[in-house]
Amino acid sequence: MTRSVRICLLPGDGIGPEIMREAVKVLRAVGERWDVGFELSEALLGGIAIDETGSPLPAETLAEARAADAVLLAAIGGPKWDTTDPAKPRPEQGLLGIRKELGLYANLRPVRIFPPLRGASSLKPEALEGVDMLIVRELTGGLYFGERGREADSPGAATGGGAGRRAYDTLDYREYEIERIARTAFEAAAGRRGRLHSVDKANVLESSRLWREVVHEVARDYPGVELIDQLVDNTAMQLVRQPAQFDVMVTENMFGDILSDEASMLTGSLGMLASASLGDGTALYEPSHGSAPDIAGLGVANPLAMLLSVEMMFRHSLGMPEAADTLSGAIARTLDDGYRTRDIADETTDPAMLVGTVEMGDLVVARL
Repeated sequence: MTRSVRICLLPGDGIGPEIMREAVKVLRAVGERWDVGFELSEALLGGIAIDETGSPLPAETLAEARAADAVLLAAIGGPKWDTTDPAKPRPEQGLLGIRKELGLYANLRPVRIFPPLRGASSLKPEALEGVDMLIVRELTGGLYFGERGREADSPGAATGGGAGRRAYDTLDYREYEIERIARTAFEAAAGRRGRLHSVDKANVLESSRLWREVVHEVARDYPGVELIDQLVDNTAMQLVRQPAQFDVMVTENMFGDILSDEASMLTGSLGMLASASLGDGTALYEPSHGSAPDIAGLGVANPLAMLLSVEMMFRHSLGMPEAADTLSGAIARTLDDGYRTRDIADETTDPAMLVGTVEMGDLVVARL
């Protein structure tokens, strides 16, 4: 009997609809092979949602996401909606909102090197030997969700400055928020190579001191995992100095946002970095790159991070590990055969093997 799976698709903005079409192509192929009926429904999020409804996260979208077995998001945002006016909606509010409303507090970003892409990385190939890490980012706390505001005329006498505008964002963490993300990371490390780097700024920030205290308390339940405390600035340096030292990394929201983008350059491109956002509600899967409005509509966007996000969806939400392994293998074989989108091409790439978005999707499907 055919199994039925309900997926909420959020194509979003920029290159989002283009790479989402390739994901749907893969879902259709996988559905035929594994006798799974994927019920796909599209909903609005981000800039397009602002244009059509006035809200970056319409109530209808949230209802669709909650009713689905998994949510697949492509990309949101663009210069059209950029504003510093706090009264105007921004696409990013939709992304932060859906994470918060679905209770998705843990973001998993695997960073692995496909051997054919070593030349596309900004690091020397020998520095990439053995790189296989998982970044676990806390997703619903910290600066992105803390109290914020502006004051139009704030006296500056206390700091020796003059009166002027003031803005503030609050980095706020509660013990339970740190404990649950720490447990997620320790569980992941226990199933991998048993090494966990906890990244903070405990030499300066009080929130980081609480972070370190709670992480060490959780560590008592995982004696088989080696815990290493590391300051965020040192971590940024070590990622480009000796990235293979990392197995699992856990950190707060903003640090994780920045470090995972840095880590993507190890793989050769942000177009190769997938992510899963897990927690209490329907899980959400998305590539880690942005909407790339400068190349939207040109047919050159790399869809592989989107397809790798589908792989994570098969693995974490749908209980389809064989399909996940098969998709991962199909992507690896496509790269082994020499095909490249322009973001992962280098000087050794045969121009005849340079392909666009649709062609890359077709090549992966053919290898499924």
